[in-house]
Order: sequence, then structure tokens, then C-alpha cells
Amino acid sequence: MFPRETTWNISFAGCGFLGVYHIGVASCLREHAPFLVANATHIYGASAGALTATALVTGACLGEAGANIIEVSKEARKRFLGPLHPSFNLVKTIRGCLLKTLPADSHERASGRLGISLTRVSDGENVIISHFNSKDELIQANVCSTFIPVYCGLIPPSLQGVRYVDGGISDNLPLYELKNTITVSPFSGESDICPQDSSTNIHELRVTNTSIQFNLRNLYRLSKALFPPEPMVLREMCKQGYRDGLRFLRRNGLLNQPNPLLALPPAHPHQPEDEAEEEAEEQAQVEGHLQAPGEDHILEHLPARLNEALLEACVEPKDLLTTLSNMLPVRLATAMMVPYTLPLESAVSFTIRLLEWLPDVPEDIRWVKEQTGTLCQYLVMRAKRKLGGRLSARLSEQAELRRARSLPSVPLSCAAYSEALPGWMRNSLSLRDTLARWEDYQRQLLLGLFCTNVAFPPDALRMRTPTAPADPAPPR
Repeated sequence: MFPRETTWNISFAGCGFLGVYHIGVASCLREHAPFLVANATHIYGASAGALTATALVTGACLGEAGANIIEVSKEARKRFLGPLHPSFNLVKTIRGCLLKTLPADSHERASGRLGISLTRVSDGENVIISHFNSKDELIQANVCSTFIPVYCGLIPPSLQGVRYVDGGISDNLPLYELKNTITVSPFSGESDICPQDSSTNIHELRVTNTSIQFNLRNLYRLSKALFPPEPMVLREMCKQGYRDGLRFLRRNGLLNQPNPLLALPPAHPHQPEDEAEEEAEEQAQVEGHLQAPGEDHILEHLPARLNEALLEACVEPKDLLTTLSNMLPVRLATAMMVPYTLPLESAVSFTIRLLEWLPDVPEDIRWVKEQTGTLCQYLVMRAKRKLGGRLSARLSEQAELRRARSLPSVPLSCAAYSEALPGWMRNSLSLRDTLARWEDYQRQLLLGLFCTNVAFPPDALRMRTPTAPADPAPPR
């Protein structure tokens, strides 16, 4: 719901290629409720949401921004591996689109109002950047916020000497917990502006502060966030964003209102029955307005550039080259040639990226060395900790064994051995009984606390037959 406070914020969630949904929402807000954008204290964004927030704050053409998203997705779909193809450089593409779309004084308009969510590499904490010294710094902040490790590259970009990665990793919906923040997300859930899926599933996923209802449509949207869908699907998502934004404005009475305070509902309490009836009537009006026959009239309210891009995306080219490339034999031949063409394309793209990387080589190499040293130091300390624990345990065990063997061993001669043994052992003729009684005698004597080492002569346990007494001499 729209906050009753005099100040409010707008927050766009990160969503990858589904950012065209944000373009539809932003177009609706700028056209039907411009005061929401003009009087918002801050406009936040993470990842793809940061791109829309930047365009909305700086006054850039939303149609151009939406057209760029569609063109980038079409460019990624041309390749065999999609955006994972070595020749597809997403960071370079985003930088070029921002340089072309943003005005020259964009950093002055964005400072103090725009908040870009970033994830600091050193400790993984979330950082929101809201002050920019130049247009290049604003573009670099957007590049850092959209940089997904491994997906976009291995070495993260830096901003003001600090390395950052995708802001959606730590906070995908900045300041969502504040009541005066209008949250926008292309995933159905508890956001203020989001798709309303007709699902009865009450389970919800909370992914880095983003509410995502657990249903099949959201699973499909998640699968298309990093791997772009067809242009027709993107067109429908943009229309969906426009419809959801219009539904939010109608539900809160903010449609075409010059003053947000006048647009707020009355403060006196309502009865529960009246509130239910009003909500039902508003829902019926919204559904009747948005789901009327011929939904293409919504495209008439979109920016002209975006409308043109959406229409062009749905039209299949009819030239000869496209017709030949779509033929089944040509597609089969192209697929069979992938093992031969992919290494060549990878080598060419690697060479181009290496040449573009040369100016940043010293700084990146220094950072890699620091990270490698930190990692090695951590591994060595952990290994020392483990080895030290095991060594101390082993030394303590040896000390206990030495303490248990504190009685010295006394070697006995063969003559004195018979006197050292008990009488029951000297009188026994069975070796088995002798050993059993000796163990019992040892346990009783030492009570299990000490071990006595006795050196037995080689013939100690050899039993000797007692000699018969000599016959008395006959009397003489």
C-alpha cells in the first residue's frame, strides 16, 4: 500500500533480462503519476533494477532503455551458448548502452536521489552508493551492480578503488523493510507492484530480501532471468509491468492526482464489510479496465521508442539470409560445425578482450596477487590449526602412556624367579592355568592403573617335573 507519510521511496528489484518489466512500470508511473517519481526522496535499484532506476532519475528515455534490453537479449539469443558464448560481452554492452542513453549531467541529477545496491567483494557486505562525481562513475556503479561473478567475468570491476559485484547477491530489493518504500518486482509475491498470479500456493521464498511466491510461473521467470526469452515474451512482460503499475495506482487512488496527499484515502475508519465491498469494486474496475478485449491498446500509452521496439521484436525478418538460416539443413550444418567454429570464435574473442584489458592489467594483477596471498595465508593458518590440534592430542596420549608405565622393569635371574612368583604359581602344573592366574593376580595387584614390565628369562615358564623323594636308607 502507498505510505501515508509525506516522503516515500521507490525500489526496483534485480531480475536480469526481466528488467523490461521495470520499464513498463516506470512508464506507467511517469505518465499517470509523475509526482511519485518527481517527489520521491530516493529511488533504489539492484542489478537490472539499478538500470531502470538510473534512467528514471536522470530523465533518460525509457523507450530507448527498453529497446536496449530487447536488442541485447536478441543479440544473446543469436549465439549457440546464449549469453555464455565467449564472444558475448555483457559488461561492454551495458557500458555502451549507458553511454548512449544517459545525458551528460546524469551524475548531477542522480547524486543524492539514486541509490545503487552493490556487494563488496572483501567482506560480502551490501553497500548503497548514492553520490557520483562524474557520468563515468555513475556508469561504473551500474556496471558493478550488474556484474555477476563467472557469468560476466572472473575479475570484478572496481569503483573508487574498491571491488564490487552484483548488488542482488547481498540485497536484491534495497530498503524493502521500510513502510514508505514502494517495491517493484517482476516475481509474484508480497511486493507492492508485482504480477498477480492465480495460484493457491501459500509458500514463499525470500531470496536476498525479495519475496517470491513458490509457483510454476515464478520458476519460469527465474529461469529466464539470466537466459533471455523470446522477444514476444519480453513484450508481454513489459505490458504486464504497465498493467501492474496501473493496478497499483488505481488501488491506492493515485491515478492522475497532482498531489499525493490529496490522493490518499480518508483517515476515518471503515467497517470491515464496507472495506471488503470497496476492494471488490476496485478490483472489478481494474480487471475490467485492464483485461478488456484488445489489450494492445496498452501499447499506445508506452513511449514511442519502446512501442516501436516491441513491435519490431515481434516481426520476423523476411530477407533471404534469414530465410536460409532458418532452414533445417542449414541449422543442422551450423550445429555440426560448432566443434570447429567455437574454438576459433573463442580465440578471437579472447584476443579482443585481452587487448581491451591491457590498460587495467597492472591494477588487476595486483589485486589478484593480494587475493591469492590472503587465500594462501588463510589455508596455512587453517592447516596449522588442524595439525597443532592433532599433535597436541598425540603428545598428551604419549604423556599418559608414559605416566602409566612409571614402574620400572626389574630383570630377575632364573634362580630368584621362582621365589618372586606366588606360591599358587609355583605349585601349578598347567601352563594355561598359570597364565590365567597370573593375569588375575596382576589386575588385583595394580587395580588397572599401572603396568608392570617384568623381564622373564627364556626358561622361566618351563614347567619342571618335581623329583621324587629319595628312599630312606635301610637301617644298618
